Amino acid sequence: MRILSGLQPTGRLHLGNYFGMMQPALQLQHQGEALYFIADYHSLTSLHDAAVLRENVRNLAIDFLACGLDPEKAIFFRQSSVPEHTELAWILSCVTPMPMLENCTSFKDKVAHGFVPNHGLFAYPVLMAADILIYDSDLVPVGKDQKQHLEVTRDIASKMNATFGEGTLKVPKPMIREATAIVPGLDGQKMSKSYGNIIGLFEEEAALKKKIMRIVTDATPVEAPKPTEGSLILQMYRLVTTDEEYNALVADFQKGGAGYGDFKKRLFEKTWAFFAEAREKREAILSQKGYVEDVLHQGAAKARAYAQQTLSRVRLAVGLD
Repeated sequence: MRILSGLQPTGRLHLGNYFGMMQPALQLQHQGEALYFIADYHSLTSLHDAAVLRENVRNLAIDFLACGLDPEKAIFFRQSSVPEHTELAWILSCVTPMPMLENCTSFKDKVAHGFVPNHGLFAYPVLMAADILIYDSDLVPVGKDQKQHLEVTRDIASKMNATFGEGTLKVPKPMIREATAIVPGLDGQKMSKSYGNIIGLFEEEAALKKKIMRIVTDATPVEAPKPTEGSLILQMYRLVTTDEEYNALVADFQKGGAGYGDFKKRLFEKTWAFFAEAREKREAILSQKGYVEDVLHQGAAKARAYAQQTLSRVRLAVGLD
């Protein structure tokens, strides 16, 4: 089973990135042949500062490795180090119907939230399809918000096969973890850098506590039972604790006598403890000069070997070879 997933280097990673994509990816690296990439081509749709992009790529690589990505088990690389992605994207764009892209809700949502519309942002699903299809991926773990793009990928692969012959491209399957597919932000919306509501993966202790204390709650008095339905505190607490600990907090919500401030402090303590090992590993990685660059370079060489096989097959099928 070949597994493929990627993350954009548009800023420091946050809890939504970790629980929506990274955690399932880290688990899957032990269950199949995993390829994980830093989607720096995609970041160019909104990030136009070269120095910031380089810094973001390095930080993302460090953070992913600190959280448990094992370069001995998974192939880890920069998307831009494998140019076959963009060649396949052009070939796919030549069979992708315009209405398919016009119907993608992600483009409309980003424009509505202030993104400047450009061709890259509009054609994002085609490059994403190329990212997946270039490696003959079997399984693609994604967040719920990317489900439509996976359906587009499957449709494009099927259209390629119908046009140029069955077997030109493998049709992948998505894997969506419904329980944590959308991680809420401080304001209740999906956690996203675009909305300014994130909790960073490696926040300083004081900054983490300050952010958690800002989580939106209602005006229920301290002595009264607290509503559990839709509680952001409970949703986040579930991610960083055991079932037993979560159920204990639910019981405390229901019996009353404690305020939201107390519950937020408990959430902070569990969140800080949850990433303690990753913080230590991150410090160790930072002390190893050249380690991150070596991991990405070696990963790119392995990834290109797979990508070239697929692209050779596609070029032959469409008549370029």
